[in-house]
Amino acid sequence: MFKLNSHYQPTGDQPQAIAKLAEGLKSGKKHQVLLGVTGSGKTFTMAKVIEQYQKPTLIISHNKTLAAQLYKEFKEFFPKNAVHYFVSYYDYYQPEAYIPHTDTYIEKDSKINEELDRLRHATTQALMSRDDVIIVASVSCIYNLGSPEEYKNLGLEIFEGKKIRPAELAKALLRLQYAQDIELKRGRFRKTTNEFEIVSPTAQEVVKIRLKNDAIEKISIAMLKDPEELETKDLQYERVTETIIFPAKYWITSDNKIGLAIENIKSELQKQVKVLKKQKKAEEATRLQKKTLNDIEMMRQTGYCHGIENYSRHLDFRNAGEPPYSLLDFFTSKGEFLTIIDESHISIPQLRSMYTGDHSRKSTLVEYGFRLPSAIDNRPLKFPEVQKRIQKTVYVSATPNKYEMEKTGKANIAEQLIRPTGLLDPTIEIRPTENQIPHLIETIKERTGKNERVIVTTLTKRMAEDLAEHLADNKIKVNYLHSEIKTLERLKMLKDFRLGHYDVIVGVNLLREGLD
Repeated sequence: MFKLNSHYQPTGDQPQAIAKLAEGLKSGKKHQVLLGVTGSGKTFTMAKVIEQYQKPTLIISHNKTLAAQLYKEFKEFFPKNAVHYFVSYYDYYQPEAYIPHTDTYIEKDSKINEELDRLRHATTQALMSRDDVIIVASVSCIYNLGSPEEYKNLGLEIFEGKKIRPAELAKALLRLQYAQDIELKRGRFRKTTNEFEIVSPTAQEVVKIRLKNDAIEKISIAMLKDPEELETKDLQYERVTETIIFPAKYWITSDNKIGLAIENIKSELQKQVKVLKKQKKAEEATRLQKKTLNDIEMMRQTGYCHGIENYSRHLDFRNAGEPPYSLLDFFTSKGEFLTIIDESHISIPQLRSMYTGDHSRKSTLVEYGFRLPSAIDNRPLKFPEVQKRIQKTVYVSATPNKYEMEKTGKANIAEQLIRPTGLLDPTIEIRPTENQIPHLIETIKERTGKNERVIVTTLTKRMAEDLAEHLADNKIKVNYLHSEIKTLERLKMLKDFRLGHYDVIVGVNLLREGLD
C-alpha cells in the first residue's frame, strides 16, 4: 500500500530507530517516542516507519508552516499515495464574542483561503475513498467537522441509466451547496438544457453529465492536477459508468433529518427564552429569538445558514455535552490507524488548551442571548477525548515533555542523536550588543560572499520588519517572516530563500515559522 520513494538509505542512528519503532507498533505498543536532535532526519525515519507499518497515518504539527513543510516532504516520499494537508482554512479569523463590561458584541469576521478549503475537502474525500492515506494536520484536526457517516451518505450517487430530470439534478446539487454559475469554478456547476458540468470542492475533477429522456445517458470525468487548469487548459474527459458527488460544504444534513433538527432547535429556543426572561433578561431573550428564527428560516429554505456549525449538535443528533465529530472520526471510521505527533513538546500542550478558551467565549455568548446553549457543543475536542480517539502514537521531539515520557517509559524511546550528515552542533558565540547592527551587516556580507545564507532572529514583528528594511537599504537581499504572512506565502518565501533569491531571512521565532 505505502511505497517509499527515495534514493537515500537510513544512516547514522536512523536504522536502529526505524527498527525499534516499527517493531513496537507491530507488537502492539500504544505509545513510543522518537527522540531526535534537529537535523537527524526524523522525517525520513517517520516515512520509513509508515512504509513498514502500512496503516493510514495522521501526522499532527503545532504550526501551519511546519505542517506544510512536512506535507511537501511526504508528498515526495510517497508520490503514488494519497498525501494531504489539513489546517484551518482562514487567512483571517475573528471569532464571535461578547465583552460584557463594555457591552461590546464582536461579530464573527473571517476570510477563507480557497486553496486551504480545497485541500481540506481533498483530505476528507481521500479518507472516504482510499486506505493509503497520510494526512498532515494542525490542531484544526480536533475541531468540529460534522459526521463522516453523514458526509459519505449525502454523496450523490450517479450512474448511467439513472432516472432523474434536469430540474431534480439541479435541485440535488443546490442541496449539496453547489452554486450554479456560467463559469467552471470549485464547488460550482454549469448547466445547459441537458448537460451538467460539476467542479468538485477539491477542484481535482470535473464531472460532466449528459441527460436524455429524463435519464443519465453519459458520465465523463476530467482529472485536474491544478485548479488553474480550469481556466488555462482544454479539459480531457474520460467516460465512466458511475461516480459519487460529495457535498461542497460540511455540516449538511439530509432533507428528512433537517426538519427534525429544526424542531429540536425550536424546542431549545423556547426553553432558553424562558430561562432568560426568568432572569429578567428581556433584551437578551428577544435578541436570541430573532437571530435563531432567522437561521432556522435559512436552513429550511436552503439547508444551510451562516454559522450553521453552531447548530451542529442538533444536525448530528448528539446529546448535550457529547463530543463533536472531527477529522479523528474520519480516521476511526477506517479502523486501525497510526498517529504521529511532531514536536510533541509543543503540540501536546496546544491540544490540551484548545477547549478551555473556546468554552469560555461561547459561555458568555450564551449567557447574553447571542447563542443557544447547544452552541457550546460546537467546539474542539477535550484532551481526554483526543486520547480516546487516537490509537498507536509516536511522539517526535528533541525535548519530549513529562507527558510523553510517562506514557512511553524508558524502554519505548528510540533515540536518534547522530546525524546522517555527520554534522555537529554549531559553535555558539556570545557578542556584546554594542555596534551589533554594523557587526551583523559585516557578518552577512562575509557569509553571502561565500554563497551562504543568514538567518536573523529578533524579539518582535516590528523589529523584524524594521531590521529587514535597514538591511535592504544596505543592498542586502532580505525578507522578513512572521505570523502575519499568509500560510502559503510563507512557503514560497522559504523556497525563495533556499534558491538564493534572498540571502537573509529575518523573523521573530524562525524555528516556529518552519525553518527546521
